[in-house]
Amino acid sequence: MSQNTRNIIGKLWSLCDVLRDDGITYHQYVTELSYLLFLKLAKETGTEGLIRKGSRWDAIVGEPAPDRLAAYRRALEQLSSSSSKLVRAIFANATTSIRKPGALDIIVDEINNLDWYSEARLGDIYEGLLAKNAEEKKSGAGQYFTPRPLIDSMVALMKPSLDDIIQDPAAGTGGFLVAANRYIREHSDPGAWTEAMQRKYRRGTFYGMEHVQDTHRLALMNLLLHGIDAEPNGAGIRCGDTLSEEGAALPKATLILTNPPFGTKNGGGRPSRTDLDFSTSNKQFCFLQHVYLGLKPRGRAAVVVPDNVLFEGGVGKQIRTALMAKCNLHTILRLPTGIFYAQGVKTNVLFFTRGESDEDNTRSVWVYDLRSNVPTFGKRSTLTRAHFKDFERSFGSDPLGSPKSLSRRKDTGEAGRFRQFTREWIAQRDESLDIAWLPSEDVADRGRELAPGELVAEIEAELLAALEEIRSLQAELPGAGEDRP
Repeated sequence: MSQNTRNIIGKLWSLCDVLRDDGITYHQYVTELSYLLFLKLAKETGTEGLIRKGSRWDAIVGEPAPDRLAAYRRALEQLSSSSSKLVRAIFANATTSIRKPGALDIIVDEINNLDWYSEARLGDIYEGLLAKNAEEKKSGAGQYFTPRPLIDSMVALMKPSLDDIIQDPAAGTGGFLVAANRYIREHSDPGAWTEAMQRKYRRGTFYGMEHVQDTHRLALMNLLLHGIDAEPNGAGIRCGDTLSEEGAALPKATLILTNPPFGTKNGGGRPSRTDLDFSTSNKQFCFLQHVYLGLKPRGRAAVVVPDNVLFEGGVGKQIRTALMAKCNLHTILRLPTGIFYAQGVKTNVLFFTRGESDEDNTRSVWVYDLRSNVPTFGKRSTLTRAHFKDFERSFGSDPLGSPKSLSRRKDTGEAGRFRQFTREWIAQRDESLDIAWLPSEDVADRGRELAPGELVAEIEAELLAALEEIRSLQAELPGAGEDRP
């Protein structure tokens, strides 16, 4: 990212502090920017034909300052009923949080002052704003935002290509699809693509689903600014519930990249899908089933999951067993703590490939421990792509994890971070994949006292994890969810 791009991100983000006097939150500000950037983008790219004349950029900003906010409100109402599916999806139920005309003027002036033809790419600017929003805990947006260094590492290892059908069933703001698109374009020559290849790229490569409407509009905008066809009812990101029949309708994929939501479904309810092998209220286990069932034979996946997916008994054990039967679960990456929006959350990345048959596909699992003896990440210690360098080298160049490529890996032994465990050994552990051999991650902190804030964060994380486990267990009890007197 260029310094010019960083400067623009900083300038746009600083406006939020000014606008907070008008009661506008960080998340509302990013949403307002999405509306206005879309209108400005349509003007700059000559694609305003999708928008009624009275709702276009010039029609709004051309109004006298006292009348501009009223014109903007009318435009949002008209845009929400546009004949264009894309426009209608971005502006679905759109309303403005701005109450003072002067606040709108500030945003409009800054957007007008952007150099739309400079080296700064609008997609990078928007991604930067989404990252800023995720860093603000009060915005609540962190749950929809996966750290970009982690995304870039997962994408690089999975090596997406134009031949792929790529899916993210928990799309959030679209980070995985944007990164996959960037990788494809950087590792091929788009100028040499045939008409058929262009058509496949635009209409049959990127698919996703996001349940939250506000987040869905941010995702559509993100894809649009990165040059991806964001048609919400075809390729692109659809607004819907992956754990309903809407998710079952997503096309089978050759590559799935995702960070599903954690926890249980609201009220402990079960997903309404009928094609899942096992019924549970635990969302991450439901999404994991969606992923392995949604892969074509030899399709590959990289999925972020919390620690409990690796060891939970009951239906959790059954789902792990099914995963290792249907797929070659060749690699687990134990991630450092502190890289997600809730401090102390412990997560992993599962890398697996769907087999040609549904039996006996996992022969061994390689585990890379990037958690033990690693400092907790946060605002003071930032996660970067460099932190994944040794893991990527150890993983190798084969995204499928074929037997030949796995035979070239080196087990570092008990003193190292990368080890191989046989399927038989895992079965003897009651199918638990929660495998650790290095000293506890707490060892790295011995010799120093935890700051009060760090101590509170650790206690909070442990309590939240325990609460989620209790809820999950309650949901599994006979009669759970029934009305009680």
